[in-house]
Amino acid sequence: MAKATPRSKCLKAIQLLARISAADDNGYCKCVSCGTVHHYKEMDGGHFIPKGSSSYWSLEVENVHPQCKGCNGFGMKYGIAAQQYTVFMVDMYGQRFVDDMFATKSNVKKMYKADYVDLLSEFNRLIKHHESRIA
Repeated sequence: MAKATPRSKCLKAIQLLARISAADDNGYCKCVSCGTVHHYKEMDGGHFIPKGSSSYWSLEVENVHPQCKGCNGFGMKYGIAAQQYTVFMVDMYGQRFVDDMFATKSNVKKMYKADYVDLLSEFNRLIKHHESRIA
């Protein structure tokens, strides 16, 4: 098995952070697309702008929110989860911010190993804070 890259470690951490930071004190959070409630460990951290198509937004906390497995997988591609996610994003951040996300999704964000290490450290610090809040 290949060793995890710094970027893949950051992606895994931001997805956990998105779920755990949105969870209540009992560990439950709501899917931003369909509204179902599950424990954060049973949810995905879904990217609004897909992580594979945007290095610019892939590791930004505003781009990653809790989604149930159905909405994050099949629902984003074939269902209405993407439209529901867009409504959530506009309500949360405003139309102007969402328009800017779409306009800049092709921008390239060059990151070096040290950048990933710093980012991972910050994500892990925030995750630990939320773990202690929920525990």
